[in-house]
Amino acid sequence: MVKKLAGCLGEYKKYAILTPIIMIGEVVMEVMIPFVMAQIIDKGIQGNGGIAYTVKMGLLMILMALVSLSFGALGGTFAARAGMGFAKNIRERLFNKVQDFSFSNIDKFSTASLVTRLTTDVTNTQNAFMMLIRMGVRAPFMLIGALIMSFTISTKLSTVFLFAVPVLAIALVLISQTAYPRFKAMLKKYDGMNASVQENLVNIRVVKSYVREKHEITKFKEQADSVRKAQYAAEKLVIMTMPIMQLVMYVTIVAIIWIGGNMIVDGDFAIGQLSSMISYVTQILMSLMMLSMIFIMIIISRASMNRIVEVLDEEIDIKDIHEDSKLKVKDGTVIFKDVNFSYSGKENNLTLEHLNFEIKSGETIGIIGGTGSAKTTLVQLIPRLYDVLSGEVIIGGYSVQDYTLKNLREEVAMVLQKNLLFSGTIEENLRWGNEEASMDELMDACKKAQAHDFIMAFPDGYQTDLGQGGVNVSGGQKQRICIARALLKQPKILILDDSTSAVDTATDSKIREAMQSSLKETTKIIIAQRITSVMDADKIIVLDDGKMNGFGTHDELMETNVIYKEVYDSQQKGDK
Repeated sequence: MVKKLAGCLGEYKKYAILTPIIMIGEVVMEVMIPFVMAQIIDKGIQGNGGIAYTVKMGLLMILMALVSLSFGALGGTFAARAGMGFAKNIRERLFNKVQDFSFSNIDKFSTASLVTRLTTDVTNTQNAFMMLIRMGVRAPFMLIGALIMSFTISTKLSTVFLFAVPVLAIALVLISQTAYPRFKAMLKKYDGMNASVQENLVNIRVVKSYVREKHEITKFKEQADSVRKAQYAAEKLVIMTMPIMQLVMYVTIVAIIWIGGNMIVDGDFAIGQLSSMISYVTQILMSLMMLSMIFIMIIISRASMNRIVEVLDEEIDIKDIHEDSKLKVKDGTVIFKDVNFSYSGKENNLTLEHLNFEIKSGETIGIIGGTGSAKTTLVQLIPRLYDVLSGEVIIGGYSVQDYTLKNLREEVAMVLQKNLLFSGTIEENLRWGNEEASMDELMDACKKAQAHDFIMAFPDGYQTDLGQGGVNVSGGQKQRICIARALLKQPKILILDDSTSAVDTATDSKIREAMQSSLKETTKIIIAQRITSVMDADKIIVLDDGKMNGFGTHDELMETNVIYKEVYDSQQKGDK
């Protein structure tokens, strides 16, 4: 885990190396200051050193303090650069990994969990890393240095630490081992809360239309309260480190003052030495406080680091099988050979069963079927958004697995059932189809998609800002912008997944006519609920519960397919 994340240091490795070195210099200065102070008291003030010795050693102590301060500031700067750069690289690596995920990989983690890992978990890891390269070096070196100096001053007094330090070490280890699983459970609660927030914001219009605000507020309060309880369960263990540490160390200070005071009375110890011993006790106390903070941060970040590495180690189930393949899709021929598919990957739970059909390049194919008949699943196999369980999908004469994902997906355009637009202008969204398209080409695609007129009705036309997710346009307008975006791609295969459901039949007909005339060489696959949207297609596939129930023209299916005829009759009656 640590080795994998260490690779994310990259160009910031030099700062991660320099920080501990600088911190050692700071510790050396800080550990020496109490020793110099003891010399000032015992030799300069109480001894024969006089004013000159006191001033000389005082100036040395000031210089050491300034050097220590400079080292501390420099170490903090280097640690910040290393930590923030480290977090940046982790986020980039996570985001790049997620971009390569298949749909099933994303389903495994959930969107909310991935967001938490990219934000909260990375921040926890960053904080732990910064603390480790700074305090993680400073604390043990100061602890060791202060102990060495205290033993140099008085072995008898320093033996007190031999009882205190092991007690604290055992307490910290026990607490860290118990708290780790609780912090892991807490982060899962965070995932649940983020999922609730995401769901609410995405569906805010539904919430308001059904007047379910109170229900959502109650649900969120329950989620937030579960996070609070999980946090409390974890933190109540961790906060025990501070009182335990303070109790042990204050007992240690009292013991040193008591023993040291008696030694001064007996003439075996000097006042300056006792004052320096108290300073070293304070340094040891501070070191142990820092170590306890590091332990706490490691406990929290350990769970976060595990969650980050889970994503980085996730095996991507859809990837290039032939990475060096130069194969390009030559035409829009689509062949399904005995294709079986299952989301669970199990043969006894098939979503699609034994599909066999051939689509010639340039044909228009309609797909009809009831809700849950796996229409969308079928078309997602064409650009390899999912892979078949068995059988073969052939595009342009070759298996889809013979192409690289880039070469395959460049020639397949999809207008999804859920119309997705991005923040930015209409023009910027259209250029997802073709970055190099001219303004005339953009307008031409929008005219074919029956989108040009309503776009020009906006005050800013193609420069209209759509807002997040296209909140400034209606459902039908979104669909037409998405269709125009797909047309700009000039693909070999165009898939329309119920993408004209929000437009009227007249507009739907105009869009289909425009596609027929301008995309003659492109294979067009149209999933629709309305038979009028597919009845003019060259062939129509009828799906029923993942099985192909019919395949033919409209007239052929009207004569031979019961399901198709029933749907047609019911829709015709509804139109009368």
